Amino acid sequence: MLSDKFTEALVYATQLHSTQIRKGSGIPYIAHLLGVASIALEYGANESEAIAALLHDAIEDQGGAKIRAEIQQRFGETVAQIVEGCTDTDITPKPPWKERKQTYIAHIPHASASVRLVSAADKLYNAQSILKDYRQIGEDLWQRFTGKKEGTLWYYRALVDAFRQVESTPLVEELDRVVSELEQLVKVAD
Repeated sequence: MLSDKFTEALVYATQLHSTQIRKGSGIPYIAHLLGVASIALEYGANESEAIAALLHDAIEDQGGAKIRAEIQQRFGETVAQIVEGCTDTDITPKPPWKERKQTYIAHIPHASASVRLVSAADKLYNAQSILKDYRQIGEDLWQRFTGKKEGTLWYYRALVDAFRQVESTPLVEELDRVVSELEQLVKVAD
């Protein structure tokens, strides 16, 4: 069961990300956060992990160390650690894209099970969105992404491999299925 803490986190996440939209889509960013929390819960997340799923982009996108301290104060150290573990950087300006992604991939095998769960839920949501959007708009999709087509496909395959270094959960298997379907679709279109 989810407590009032989850509701508080939902309101907090909505407020934190109220001005953000998903890349190139016009969809309010909260849809992504709700989707990630839903996936995490469907794959066995406890309340702390579900709250972290709602807040997984807060440190990165909404204020770095200050937001981390606020998350810790409001939701506890466990949630703050999971959110921090899902953050690819809190440095402004952000380091180069490939460097950030390589560092993130390298940390996955050493991350806690909670971080891997929330991270995999995030990556599955993103991969599903990419697949859906690729079916609708084709190659133009890649203009949304810093890594373009090659970098984005490399990143998601490398993530699957990194998660599998530790374990092969149903969530990781689903991520692999979606990434494989995307790779096949792109290959057919080439």
